[in-house]
Amino acid sequence: MKEQSNNHNLALIDENSVFWWKAIVESINDGVLVIDHDGYVRMINPEYTRITGVTPDIIGKPLTEYRPGSQLPKTLKDRQCRVGVYRKTEDREYVVDMAPIIVNEQVIGAVSVCKSLTEVHKLSLELQKQNEKVRQLEKQMNALYKVKYTFDDIIGKDGGLKDVVYVAKRVSDSNLPILITGESGTGKELFAQAIHHNSFRGNKPFIPVNCASIPPSLLESELFGYGEGAFTNAKKGGKVGLFEMADQGTLFLDEIGDMPYDLQAKLLRVLQESKVRRVGETEERNINVRIIAATHQDLQQLVNKNRFRDDLFYRLNVICLHIAPLRERREDIPELIHSLLYSSRTLAVTNRSAYTIDKQTLEFMRSYDWPGNVRELKNVIDYATCITEGTEIKLHHLPSVITKHEMHRLDSMPKPRGQTLKDITEEAELKYIKEVLGKFGDDMEGRKKAAKSLGISLATLYNKMKKYRVHQ
Repeated sequence: MKEQSNNHNLALIDENSVFWWKAIVESINDGVLVIDHDGYVRMINPEYTRITGVTPDIIGKPLTEYRPGSQLPKTLKDRQCRVGVYRKTEDREYVVDMAPIIVNEQVIGAVSVCKSLTEVHKLSLELQKQNEKVRQLEKQMNALYKVKYTFDDIIGKDGGLKDVVYVAKRVSDSNLPILITGESGTGKELFAQAIHHNSFRGNKPFIPVNCASIPPSLLESELFGYGEGAFTNAKKGGKVGLFEMADQGTLFLDEIGDMPYDLQAKLLRVLQESKVRRVGETEERNINVRIIAATHQDLQQLVNKNRFRDDLFYRLNVICLHIAPLRERREDIPELIHSLLYSSRTLAVTNRSAYTIDKQTLEFMRSYDWPGNVRELKNVIDYATCITEGTEIKLHHLPSVITKHEMHRLDSMPKPRGQTLKDITEEAELKYIKEVLGKFGDDMEGRKKAAKSLGISLATLYNKMKKYRVHQ
């Protein structure tokens, strides 16, 4: 009795399984046809009838009698799957995938799954749209995080910035953090981009972030990201931080001296462990990021005032590059002016073909201290090219704020009694010529470089040396 009961239960289970699998097949949105090992049709679903026009009358009959040329019986013999087989009848087109049904290494049947060509076409179009969106996003990401500047774009790489450019090139391919110091407007980000471009990370993201421009309360979540529900109004699914976005590339932390003190400890851990933890999460994520930091402040003084962590300072200060201000590399000013005058942006904005600058104006701009450095110089050039009616820039085309400032500075300088203005001018000229000659050397090549730096011909330099009785 017990054995009979068990057999009855197994029969019910098998019967229920059949109905269960049949219900599944009939609910599938693709057409399904199944044959047994003898090639007889055992099952089709309504979607198969809709796509092919074949009705359930075919069930229990040989497939080849009703579907001449069908490849499904071949699948029984060669056990090969067939994908994307194109089929066409009088008024229908569809694509079929076929596969053998194997149990215990025996082929007990085969299954055909079909989709109408209209649906395939729709899916293909949708896939093309999605692929195009992905391509557009990739282009946007590449444009957003691709550097614009290289070492070739640095004016002064053969002059006042020669030594620092040499060091920057040598350390580009290392993984060591770099600290770039210098006054505002000296071109710290330009150096950071050039270093990234010259490194093995050059085709990876370069992510710049100004620590002074983001409110302290938001800076942590911007850098490290956050998990879903980390705080009120947090995005669903959380947010990827800048460290993760810079993975395999470079993260440029500008104005690092303005980073909140408590956040500095978290940055130090990233530098030491190469891991980040999103706000509101416990999981740590591995990253591979090169850190380049920059500041116009004296970090050592901030350390002494307990406003910057000494351990982070020493960790960042492995390689320090100091970008000298313009007043300490005046020999670069003429080349910078020339580059700015011929920049595509300047010519495009003013719709002119070329600009020149007269000698008096050039000498004035060489003598000016440029507290805003290259950024200020660029603004002055942009202003002058818009103000001038022709293509030659003269002193009165410069912003009055810098001409008045310089005149006031010269007027405030003590003037020795008994000296005329000519005497004072010649004395300053002699002093500067000696300074330039001392820098480039006393041989012929050095004098050529000195003349070029002074913005005069070699013959004029010799005449002035003779006039002031400078050793020839």
